[in-house]
Amino acid sequence: MNTPAPLQLKLPRCLLDPGLSGLPVDADGLVALAVEHRDGRITDLRPLPETDIPLPLALTPLVEPHAHLDKCFSWADFPNPGGTIAGALSQNLREAEQRHGELVLARGEAALERAWRHGLRAVRSHIDSGGAGARSSWDALLELRSRWAGRVELQLVALVPIGYWATPAGAELARWVAAAGGLLGGVLGPPYGHGRRDRQALARLLDLAEALGTGIDLHNDEADREPARGMRLLLNVLRQRRTSPPITCSHAASLGLLNRSQLAPLAEALAAAGIAVVALPLTNLWLLGRRTGQQPLLRPQAPIHSLQRAGVTVAVGGDNVQDPWYPGGDFDPLELLRLAPLTSHLWPAQRRDLAAFTTAPARLLALSWDGVLRRGAPADLVLTGAGNWSDLLARNPQRRVLRNGRWLPMPDGGPAAALLNASMG
Repeated sequence: MNTPAPLQLKLPRCLLDPGLSGLPVDADGLVALAVEHRDGRITDLRPLPETDIPLPLALTPLVEPHAHLDKCFSWADFPNPGGTIAGALSQNLREAEQRHGELVLARGEAALERAWRHGLRAVRSHIDSGGAGARSSWDALLELRSRWAGRVELQLVALVPIGYWATPAGAELARWVAAAGGLLGGVLGPPYGHGRRDRQALARLLDLAEALGTGIDLHNDEADREPARGMRLLLNVLRQRRTSPPITCSHAASLGLLNRSQLAPLAEALAAAGIAVVALPLTNLWLLGRRTGQQPLLRPQAPIHSLQRAGVTVAVGGDNVQDPWYPGGDFDPLELLRLAPLTSHLWPAQRRDLAAFTTAPARLLALSWDGVLRRGAPADLVLTGAGNWSDLLARNPQRRVLRNGRWLPMPDGGPAAALLNASMG
């Protein structure tokens, strides 16, 4: 096989082998490189001399840590223009009554096709799992997991009310999900249940996950009231245990309502317990803080920087895509990254901020590759039609996606095409 021509591009320093020394880093935290690859693997990384020739900003393929493939693309038939959680739940329940395996298969196939071409390499999807039709959703997404293996890694989480795990049906579901290689999930949020009952259900969930060797991913504190009630309950239950399975808490939005003196010790406790957090700003900014006839003043989301400073692993996800919980989205990680400065004050030129979209979700999903480019790493890249971070934020960029050393078809031309083509030497 002929060795492809070296790629000439800019890559964030934090996505390059830390063992490489003497790399010139520009003000955007980017390094100009010549990247060589062969047989689907990176063979060499060399810094380029200074030049006036524009180079495309590149990333390694990104990771979606929280999605809902079973209900995506359902907004048109089950809209929630009021944007309330109550409205979303009502429409979700109506849609679930009509959901079936073939529909979920079609939705999931469309979602993964878009994710693949947009530059995602892994997706974790929660599945509504307590209803009569839940098994058909699981069967459809398990088929897709097999079908897409080697292109997009698909992880699946059983989503049920937290109390469901304390029932015989919950125990049976847990055993089935574990045998299928899935994770256990649940909801801790308004309306919160009775404290003792929730505590017992959480303890049972932890028992099941530990006995079956599965991880846990909870919808926790997706709320604009009762700050951190679910997180405190979880920490209280964990204090009574000697060990626990890997735990992720998605949303954690109401933690953003805590003041600094309240948040700091809570964040430290989460870090000490090894609890990871997935922030989901798009859905939370759409749903939370609404009051009838008023512009929302408080629109809480997970306090990403405060959690990171305490040592918590924090990833940012897209969550819902065109369903009753959020009308937008398209399984495009660059869109999420582009919106992050506006939604969450995340600036991708900062190592820790970019990590929330790259290395942190890779660690959270326990992926085999951390997303850092080094010799021997997968020849997987996303080249954009932007030359720096400001260009990327200015407009949704064209991109070229390299997977296993092969280019995915580029959908169309345009002003950025020349820049992308020039990167190929």
